[in-house]
Amino acid sequence: MKKNVTDRSQLVLLMSKDINAGLLPAGSWLKQIDLEARYGCTRLEVRRALDQLVLKRMVEHIPNRGYYVHTPDLAQVSDAREIRVALECAAVNQMVVSEEQLLLIDSAAQRFHTLLQEGTLLECYNANLDFHRALYNLCTNRLLIEFIEEMRSRPPTSPGGTWRTHLRAQQSSREHFQMLDALRDQDMERLKLLIAAHIRQVPLVD
Repeated sequence: MKKNVTDRSQLVLLMSKDINAGLLPAGSWLKQIDLEARYGCTRLEVRRALDQLVLKRMVEHIPNRGYYVHTPDLAQVSDAREIRVALECAAVNQMVVSEEQLLLIDSAAQRFHTLLQEGTLLECYNANLDFHRALYNLCTNRLLIEFIEEMRSRPPTSPGGTWRTHLRAQQSSREHFQMLDALRDQDMERLKLLIAAHIRQVPLVD
């Protein structure tokens, strides 16, 4: 699908999303001619965006061969998850909740749930981002939110994309609603437990 992107930062963001959503799978070679057609960009714009992704460790470059999507090792995956747990649980301590914001979070959770049944993988990925942005918008520490966004934009913390399987994506949707319930109950300690389990993609043991 041609997207006609001309801004380099927007191109890097779009390519990052496609990598994290699994549309550009880990280990796959990135042919520049295909990326030109996909994003509606020139070869130079694609090359510059790929170089930015190399700096973000989302893409690897082998001279005289080309670029391919980075495959993080298990230690990197685990370390990235634990950094996210620390940041996102810290954000809970600085959340201020209102009914209006709860409605926005509920709407985002409902949209993600609906798109799992009828949307594309990229639509699901974007809807998931929207849910988490609505959630962390409750945090009053804007710098902390920037750090969270940066960590969430890094390579996926599960093989093949944000969710290992469709069942895992469905579980993520259920966890969104559980987080919302914890917010409504003002049970911030439970919210932290839910967030940690959500990031680690493991069942919450009460």
